[in-house]
Amino acid sequence: MVKFTIRGTLPGLNELIEAERRNRYAGAALKKQSESVVMHAARSLGKTRFDRAVYMVYHWIEPNRRRDKDNISSFGRKVIRDALVKSKILPNDGWNNITGFEDRFDVDRKNPRIVVEIYEVEE
Repeated sequence: MVKFTIRGTLPGLNELIEAERRNRYAGAALKKQSESVVMHAARSLGKTRFDRAVYMVYHWIEPNRRRDKDNISSFGRKVIRDALVKSKILPNDGWNNITGFEDRFDVDRKNPRIVVEIYEVEE
């Protein structure tokens, strides 16, 4: 198992939808900027690479309970997986590469963050 921490929060699905409605390029820019944040945090994994399928645990630690859980996690999971593929930590994010995932939620007003745990699956 390896894990890394993303400081702060990522935009939620509502923010993505709002950006897409504002301008057709704004949603892509939001996703790209979010992926950059994740890739920076994933540098702590060094040269870690996964050749086998993985199971992922996302621990979403928000500053408050204003955003609903689906809004927090849906866009976040997509951004995190795409960033891990771009970083070559995961070869792909399809059915053969990610067997499943789980979300956990907490509140920490002073230190919001996302902790991502990646478990290699024994076949």
